[in-house]
Amino acid sequence: MTPYALIYTAVLLGLFVLAGGSYGGFYSVGKLWTNAAFIRTGIACYLVAILLALAICLFTPLAALWKIFIVLSCLIYAAIPPVTWRYLAKLHRTPEESK
Repeated sequence: MTPYALIYTAVLLGLFVLAGGSYGGFYSVGKLWTNAAFIRTGIACYLVAILLALAICLFTPLAALWKIFIVLSCLIYAAIPPVTWRYLAKLHRTPEESK
């Protein structure tokens, strides 16, 4: 891997993680404040993460196993905020709400 490719790959990977984290953050804030604009912004961040994962797979010299890991991570990113939100909502229900 050339120094240029190393920097390029590192920047793409950093942006990929940032986009995934932004999706989770905006989604959570949108659910907390019942604000659809934040949820849509989170979904847009997830779409950016998908595009970055695609760019990483197509334009970086990473080994195939790492590229598979990036794709699987991207797929798992989609599930984490909704699953976590449902779990937290269930965990914090009052006994009256559970009936």
